[in-house]
Parts: sequence; C-alpha cells; structure tokens
Amino acid sequence: SALYGLGYTPDYVVYHELVMTSKEYMQCVTSVEPEWLAELGPVFFSIKSEGRSVLDARRQEAGEAAAMEGEYEHVKRRRLERAQQEEEERRRRRRRERSAIATPVSRLSRPGGWRPPRAG
Repeated sequence: SALYGLGYTPDYVVYHELVMTSKEYMQCVTSVEPEWLAELGPVFFSIKSEGRSVLDARRQEAGEAAAMEGEYEHVKRRRLERAQQEEEERRRRRRRERSAIATPVSRLSRPGGWRPPRAG
C-alpha cells in the first residue's frame, strides 16, 4: 500500500472502495488532515474546541449566523436603494430629453404670423 511507505499509521484516511476478503482492504486511499475534513465537510465533521461546550459552540454559531443575516439584509437594502436612485435618475433624464426634443418650426410660429406665398 502507498500508506505503508509513510513509516507511520495516519490518524485519518479517505478511501473510495472497501474490499472484503478474508481481510478488509481499502482501495484508492489517501491520508488527510482532520482540519481538511472539518473545512470541506462541516455537515459531517467538526473540530471540538477545548474548554467549550457544544451548547456554547451552538450559541456562537447562531450569533454569527444572525450577524451574517443582518449584513445580508443591509447589503440587500443598499442595493435596492441604489437601484431606486438609478431608476429615478433615468426618469429625470428621460423627462429632460423629452422636454428638449427639437421640433420643426412651423410658419405659424414665425414672427409676423402666416403669410401667403408670393406669386411669381
């Protein structure tokens, strides 16, 4: 086995297949650090901190989750406000553009009013 060549027995291993003969053999196996398991599979593994009870850890996690939720709501509100401001600015720009639309000048709007064309 590849792990036999390490010279020591690893504390944690990850394997793909377990073969049952008269003995048990693991195939596609590698040694891993316990921190990796906690980082990549937090649903299944956790690292117990010394001096902290499970209840304290859960309280801290709940506090951190509430803080993250608060931050998310704050960011969401800011994005909504920014989108509303941008929409209001677009509306103002459109109103200015509409009022500044160039129209052809008609004969009636010339000084002196309408005059019939001169005959030839």
